[in-house]
Amino acid sequence: MKKYIVLTPEGTTIAPNTEVEVNNLQVLGIVDNAIDENDAIVKLLKENNWIIDAQFNVAEFEVIQLF
Repeated sequence: MKKYIVLTPEGTTIAPNTEVEVNNLQVLGIVDNAIDENDAIVKLLKENNWIIDAQFNVAEFEVIQLF
C-alpha cells in the first residue's frame, strides 16, 4: 500500500500583504494505505465529507505519491 497527498488549485490563499496575489495549491489531505491514485481519492472523500460540501472539483485534484 502507498501513501498519497491530494492537492487542489481551487480556492484562494491571502498573503499578509493583501496587495500580493498568491498562486499556490491547497492540501486537501494525506491518505495512507491506498492502492493507487484513484483509491487515494476515494478514501479521502469517504473520510472527509467537507470536501464535497465545499464543492471542490475532483477533476482538479493533483495526487502525488509520497515516499
